[in-house]
Parts: sequence; C-alpha cells; structure tokens
Amino acid sequence: MSIKSDRWIRRMAQEHSMIEPFEAGQVKMAANGDRQISYGTSSYGYDVRCARHFKIFTNINSAIVDPKNFDESSFVDVEGDVCIIPPNSFALAHTVEYLRIPRNVLTICLGKSTYARCGIIVNVTPLEPEWEGHVTLEFSNTTPLPARIYANEGVAQFLFFESDEACETSYAERQGKYQGQRGVTLPKT
Repeated sequence: MSIKSDRWIRRMAQEHSMIEPFEAGQVKMAANGDRQISYGTSSYGYDVRCARHFKIFTNINSAIVDPKNFDESSFVDVEGDVCIIPPNSFALAHTVEYLRIPRNVLTICLGKSTYARCGIIVNVTPLEPEWEGHVTLEFSNTTPLPARIYANEGVAQFLFFESDEACETSYAERQGKYQGQRGVTLPKT
C-alpha cells in the first residue's frame, strides 16, 4: 500500500470524479483577497472544506448521547459562514466536496494544524473502498473557550492509500449504512 501524490489525486479527480468540486491547487485567498484557511490539492493529500450547515451539541433537553438510540434534540441546527462551538463541546458538519473512493483505495482524514493548534480536533473515520458521499465531519472543542469554525474554508486533509490489489468486498457491495450520504448524517445502527 502506498500514499498517493498530488499528480495521482489530480488524475483521479479528472478521470473518475473522485472529488467534486475539485481544486487542482491550494487556495489560500478568498475571491475578495481576504486570507483564508487553505483547501485543495496538497503534496500528498487533499484539504476539504466544510459546508455552511452545522449541528451543535446542546444539553438543553438533558438528553443522553446513545449511538443505538440517538436523540436528535441533542443538537441545535445552525446555518452560516461561521459556527461557534461552546467550550468543551462538539459539532457536526459536512464537506462541501462529494467523494467517490476507488475500489483499491483507503482514505484517512487528519485535522489541519491551524485548527489543531487552537484545540479544535477534527475526527472522521476512514473512508473505505467504494464509499461515496459528503463526509460528515466531527469537531471537538477541547478548550475552555468558545471556538470558531469557518465554512467554505479548509478544515481537514484526506490522505489516499492505494493497495496493490482491489479488496474482496467493498463498502458499496456490503451496502454500508452511510453510503451516498448527503449533508450531515447522524448515527445509524
């Protein structure tokens, strides 16, 4: 298994629609000239953006977080260019980009250092071969202060690992429960 370079990522995006919309380079400035957190193709990965829809954990209903019996009242929905995550709290969002993972590729997500250095942890489980959809992003604010997440700017980097052979059974063939997700997808059992 080998990590894939920017050339491979550009080729897969163009020939197989692996990432849509796709940015072939690194975007560091907004159209109006303002600085932003970079997104697009990097040397050995792709920096994704987060969309404008957020679900922020709240305790106003005294719900218990239970992955087998998830209560949607545990969240407050927010739409905007910025999301403020309360201290020691958590929010969900989704990528602007829609991904289609090839059959012989495993994709791992890591947070961007700009957020990590502010105590904001980005968590995404691996994207298995032939998974596709908008990726649900999990943000943890580990600080005692409110934390800001910016929509339409870079939030996480995906690394692509290509195997020498295709897997025997892909995520699509197993009919994985998160296949083809659009928007923020809550826990399913």
